[in-house]
Amino acid sequence: MNPWLTAPILIPLLGGILQALMGYAPITLRRTLALATTVLILISAIVLLVLADDGSYRLYAFGNWQPPFGIVLVLDRLAALMLIMTAVLGLFCHLYAIGGADEGNRQFHALFLFQLMGLNIAFLTGDLFNLFVAFEVLLIASYGLLMHGGGTLRTVPGLHYVVLNLIGSAIFLISVGMIYSVTGTLNMADLAVKVPNVTGESLNIVKAGGMMLLVVFGLKAAILPLCFWLPRAYSKATAPVAALFAVMTKVGIYAILRIYPLVFGDEAGELANLGMDWLFPIALATLAMGVIGALGSGSLKTLVAWQVIISVGTLLAPISLGSEAGLSAALFYMLSTTWTVGGLFLVSELVASQRGSANDRIITAPKMHNRTFLSVLFLIGAVAAAGLPPLSGFFGKVLILQSVEPGFEMAWLWSVLLVGSFLTIIAYSRAGSIVFWRTVDGHVQKPEPLNGRISSAAGALTALAIIMVILAGPITRYTDATAEQLHNSDAYIDILQMPMVGEDN
Repeated sequence: MNPWLTAPILIPLLGGILQALMGYAPITLRRTLALATTVLILISAIVLLVLADDGSYRLYAFGNWQPPFGIVLVLDRLAALMLIMTAVLGLFCHLYAIGGADEGNRQFHALFLFQLMGLNIAFLTGDLFNLFVAFEVLLIASYGLLMHGGGTLRTVPGLHYVVLNLIGSAIFLISVGMIYSVTGTLNMADLAVKVPNVTGESLNIVKAGGMMLLVVFGLKAAILPLCFWLPRAYSKATAPVAALFAVMTKVGIYAILRIYPLVFGDEAGELANLGMDWLFPIALATLAMGVIGALGSGSLKTLVAWQVIISVGTLLAPISLGSEAGLSAALFYMLSTTWTVGGLFLVSELVASQRGSANDRIITAPKMHNRTFLSVLFLIGAVAAAGLPPLSGFFGKVLILQSVEPGFEMAWLWSVLLVGSFLTIIAYSRAGSIVFWRTVDGHVQKPEPLNGRISSAAGALTALAIIMVILAGPITRYTDATAEQLHNSDAYIDILQMPMVGEDN
């Protein structure tokens, strides 16, 4: 067993507990501890990424209970990729938050760290019930973060977010119970062995449970028609919270990636490829809905929130087709869009701080302060989000287009993705031209100063769209290897059924 697998969970857990206990300590001390904790999470994620790069599976069983009876953590390339994506995003969001966004809530940093802990549990767990627990941990923390700052503007969309996710959690629990009642296990590898042998009336119970799970993961990922809660909730959250929430939809996508090819893949008998025929058209419809929402957005943060939905559709379309090339392309695009959207949320709030009463609304206003710096950051983020060359979003979309074999799916995916990208360019061009260049006479009264901490956090997260292009070769090789590993489900099953001896398995 490898105890390193517990580091991304124990570090934020201990850091969050310390933050909760020192709620009345000086804010400088709390900020220092919080940032140090986030840095340690990133270091642990880098270590696990290096370990996973050799293609081996590494396990950790709590209490030394062997699977499928105990809770087991599993590290592979996909889990390591999700951990590093979250850790990098979390670090820059936290750096931005300690510039002042964390004020007014003594438990902000505790909630932030518990959110990271829940995300990391979800990415590492090899057990379906433990995935449910991870969802609850990260959702409870997200409820507090979403309400951070108070006010009715956040309370109403926050309430919708809470109610919908509580309904999703109830469905998750029911579906898990249905599957367990037939198979007698919730270990993912064990399910992959037992589900193909289910027959008779039990088959319908597992099928219903699997489809209900897909609905739950679709709600978490915000696919159509379960996406309309997202724009209002994300656009009203504070910038670092909204930026961190850029990874929340990816948890639903990760769950689909982790469970359905493994448990309901080609070897699942009558339940093979469960729900995948529905996923492709829903993904394209989600992409189209996101573009329509972006075109009609009245503020920068709403525009970026709809970009989250665009990215969900763009990711799920190649994933639903089941090819290794499509999966690799989706993983590259996932890294790009998560960091780009996070950066755009931060930049949008910086813009709002310089426009006085106009805030981040897409309306003409007096010339803002720091216009050149902010317009460059917005341009980089918009180019990456829309998929224009030469930034990472362009490479991600090209890889997705190239991954599809000629035929019906190719015609639909190329059409929707290319037309959607063109209209997204129009949406960002409209917003940028109005906000940055169409000015009226007058001056913004007492704009908030841009301090170096928040500017560097927004700039660094936005610059990752450029850095990904420079490192496109190594990243693509890693995503190719990840896709190949995911398609070799036999290795995953074998390693979890092997007795755990030694450090690595």
